[in-house]
Amino acid sequence: MKKNELTEGDLSLLLKKGDKNAFAQLYERYKKPLTANLFKLLKSEALTLDLLQDLFLKIWENREKIDPEKSFRAYLFRIAEHMVYDYYRKAARDTKMQLNIIQTSTELYSYIEEDLLIKENSDLLRAAVAMMPPQRRQVFTLCKLEGKSYKEVEQIMGIGPKTINSHLFQASKFLKEHFSKDSGLAVAIIVASMLI
Repeated sequence: MKKNELTEGDLSLLLKKGDKNAFAQLYERYKKPLTANLFKLLKSEALTLDLLQDLFLKIWENREKIDPEKSFRAYLFRIAEHMVYDYYRKAARDTKMQLNIIQTSTELYSYIEEDLLIKENSDLLRAAVAMMPPQRRQVFTLCKLEGKSYKEVEQIMGIGPKTINSHLFQASKFLKEHFSKDSGLAVAIIVASMLI
């Protein structure tokens, strides 16, 4: 059997033993889905690439702990999820990072795969969204809560991308002001708007 025909379990076992070729194959196998997942959660290409590099560095450094009997993919995505959690926890304490999250969240569409935030934040977000003007609320709901692209929103509402972007920017600004008494909560709510 050639190395490129090895199963995930075989590659995990080889990686555990320090096989660089197995590491490279696992990297090639999972870099695209991980990059897509991280990008949709982080909304930043540079941050996604940094986190991806850190993730695989962590995998290599902790290769002895890999259990070849368990899904390597699940292990990889679980570590990525924890790294995203850590990033947002740090962001809740860092004003510059909060501003970066808010700015990048207005430019890109939403992603639904993992429920990274607790239900209460989603409920608080929905209550705040209900206070927005009707057109802004609809744009925000379509883009951020339903995950529709700008193109889809254009077709549904008959408005251009600049108007959509303006509504999303204003919505993010409103949410930041609305939850400004508790800056950690404000970031969690805004992050929830990108993830739910």
